Amino acid sequence: MTTPIPRTRAMRPADLNAVVDWWQTDIVDIEPGVIRLRGYPVEQLIGHVSFPAMIWLMLRGELPESRHADLFGAVLVAAVDHGPQAPSIATARMAATCGVGINNAMASGVNALGDVHGGAGEQCMRLLARVIDGQDKGEEVAFAVRRELDAWRTEHGRFIPGFGHRFHHVDPRAVRLAELVDEAHAADRVSGKYLAAAREIERSLSSSGRSVPMNIDGIAAAVLLELGFPWQLGRGVFILSRSVGICAHAFEQTRQGGRIKGPTPPAVGFRYTGPGPRSLPEEGSTS
Repeated sequence: MTTPIPRTRAMRPADLNAVVDWWQTDIVDIEPGVIRLRGYPVEQLIGHVSFPAMIWLMLRGELPESRHADLFGAVLVAAVDHGPQAPSIATARMAATCGVGINNAMASGVNALGDVHGGAGEQCMRLLARVIDGQDKGEEVAFAVRRELDAWRTEHGRFIPGFGHRFHHVDPRAVRLAELVDEAHAADRVSGKYLAAAREIERSLSSSGRSVPMNIDGIAAAVLLELGFPWQLGRGVFILSRSVGICAHAFEQTRQGGRIKGPTPPAVGFRYTGPGPRSLPEEGSTS
């Protein structure tokens, strides 16, 4: 039995509008010989707008002030890489040894970035936003911090995203970015309130005598909020940055060669924790 061929008819204006309205965007307008990004002809942007400013334009809809673009660029620089043992980097390198293209290796690495690895910056943005948004008029930030930390732990457990680091006692990226925010605050370019809240969280977590300083996720969260980014963009911005490192490592691995490299050398092996050696029951016996 043959499948009937559907009837066709001339497209009416209403049908054409329905097709055109199927996708709607404020981001880009394209017609033959013309590409406008957020209204700007691309040929005017090329050579005049930095890549951080271009990312800002695409995400926010307007071009940033130069000092804001510089601070945003600093965040992007700070998070590009953290070594081949970072799961996203290791995943990309392992994928590259499996004979896939660099785009596949990069996608494999990016797909490892989730709530646990790669999501702490966005989570910290949410926490800092809650501190500032929930602060009563005239209330000291320390009180708002204690209230929101208690609420966060009730909802999510004891881990506070953006503070402490398993490798760095003091994260050098956080130190440098905090200096840049302080400079921007002194120049009246940012409010400084989100960094102040982050520092108060740092003090609160370290009050028991154990130092729990801000890490790259905590300072990046403060910087992005100071620059007006909504918390929902936190992970996306981090991925844009870390993709540079993922790309570099995937390419380096393809140059180094190697085939089907796992997470450890084969000679190291792994620990088996299953049942001991056993045989199937003889045929006809009760299992």
